[in-house]
Amino acid sequence: MGKVVVLGVFVADTAYRAARMPNMGETIMGTSFALGPGGKGSNQAVACARMGAETHIITKLGQDDFAKLALDTWKQAGVIPHVEQVSDSYTGAAHIFIEDGTGDNAIIVAPGAAALIDIVDIETHATLIAEADVFVTQLEQPMAAAMRGLEIAREAGVITVLNPAPAETLPSGMLSLCDYVTPNETECEVLTGITVQTQKQAQQACEALHDLGVGTPIITMGDQGAFLYGHGIIPAVAAGAVVETTGAGDAFNGGLAAILAEKKSSLAAAHYGCATAGISVTKAGTAPAMPSRDMVDTFIKLT
Repeated sequence: MGKVVVLGVFVADTAYRAARMPNMGETIMGTSFALGPGGKGSNQAVACARMGAETHIITKLGQDDFAKLALDTWKQAGVIPHVEQVSDSYTGAAHIFIEDGTGDNAIIVAPGAAALIDIVDIETHATLIAEADVFVTQLEQPMAAAMRGLEIAREAGVITVLNPAPAETLPSGMLSLCDYVTPNETECEVLTGITVQTQKQAQQACEALHDLGVGTPIITMGDQGAFLYGHGIIPAVAAGAVVETTGAGDAFNGGLAAILAEKKSSLAAAHYGCATAGISVTKAGTAPAMPSRDMVDTFIKLT
């Protein structure tokens, strides 16, 4: 069992289903509503812990009911929190629209207290990061905090994984701190300027990311799978009917990190990431949809 430290955000997911997205100024009737735990960092930590890794999360919460949801979620999944609860802010929340016919989604995130994470917070947890096997972060918390976390991990020889979401232009030198970068097609275009729709384009984008200093780029390509630099496409296989794709990318990153922490190859880790995502899309929700290691092992044997 490896040790993974995740720097990221928890948000309470407020998920609305409807036949289509309303136009500006329009009100439409939805078909369902659900409240549940979310946030890329939190989702990835839950996925990683359920895959068997000793998983820690660094973040900030408010002092409210959504904070209790976060702490309960991590306790159930086995995630170890390193959290400051801020009295003058709020725990993050997300508005998630899910299209009934396809399961596709559109999301607005308000990170709340997690937007206050700064370099001092990262320095406070420097030893925790340096003692990990894998350090994972995203871009929902402030960029400077993510950058410092990657620097500390790289200096200590820890495997570094950046999920560059939501899509943003990165500061100079950030990509060179990353052993793995895991953008989707949209995020990859922001980073490289290359449109990614085909495997040939994915190969070109991976080469561009590698030239920018990334050790092993991996582009997640929805129902096509994940394009792993040096190996090609790892096909996506859903474990059943697709119910919701909201947490698929987070499931991939959590599964990937857990297997990398076991000192297995990037190819094995990518396969496990795809399998973790392939199970997660068959259930509603994000964190609640993350599968156990036994489920993923069984699914891989069947595929």
